[in-house]
Amino acid sequence: MSRGDLSEAEWLVLRDLLPIEAANRGRGRPLEENRSIINGILWRLRCGTPWRDVPVKYGNWNTIYRRFRRWSEAGVWEAVSVTLAEIMADSGHYSIDSTTVRAHVSAAGGKRGAHRRALGRSRGGFTSKLHCLVDARGRPLAFHLTVGQAADCKAYDTLIALPEQAPKALLADKGYDADAIRADLASRKIEAVIPGRSNRRVKIEHDRALYRERNHIERFFGRLKINRAIATRYDQLAESFLSMVHIAAARYWLKFVHAA
Repeated sequence: MSRGDLSEAEWLVLRDLLPIEAANRGRGRPLEENRSIINGILWRLRCGTPWRDVPVKYGNWNTIYRRFRRWSEAGVWEAVSVTLAEIMADSGHYSIDSTTVRAHVSAAGGKRGAHRRALGRSRGGFTSKLHCLVDARGRPLAFHLTVGQAADCKAYDTLIALPEQAPKALLADKGYDADAIRADLASRKIEAVIPGRSNRRVKIEHDRALYRERNHIERFFGRLKINRAIATRYDQLAESFLSMVHIAAARYWLKFVHAA
């Protein structure tokens, strides 16, 4: 087993969440070959190289890529990530924030369709913005991808509706200080732990002690971007990039599921 490959304990958990049982394996592929393919995808996640450079020990690069794309289109990676999150999520409070990801020239492609691929133009080139919701311990629950120049609050409606279990409080920075967001949280009976903007006529108080816990999402973004395929976007398709994010999230959750 190479560095970064799935351990025996991780594989025992993951294999039951993937559609690779004997009835769905296809072409009589052995179970261990499926594990090797997943390890090849994880290798590409860590290194961010072209698919053709995935080491031969993991199998044919085209087989690995086609498996990744097929399961991306089927929503398998997102389903695995969400399933693991629902098992262990701490709903005491959630935090919401975003991080900007610079797109490599290989992801930018042609000028047409950049918005559809969630790529925005800036002085530094193409960028995407990855919006995230994490639980009370800084573990990922949901993601949303937009163009780089999109406002943080634009992703609120999508993210708050994704987790199955609602939190008691939502932690967010001033970028989410909007009357519509506060009203929606009140209707959901969720405490809004959001500092008010400096230009508000009437100051809004928030739980300052609880707000310090928002550092968990900042630390999670740091852990997420250890993976080079996420720190820099190499995938042209928004679906492929988000799949890589979900794979990284699933891998992060595996150690908590095993510990439980």
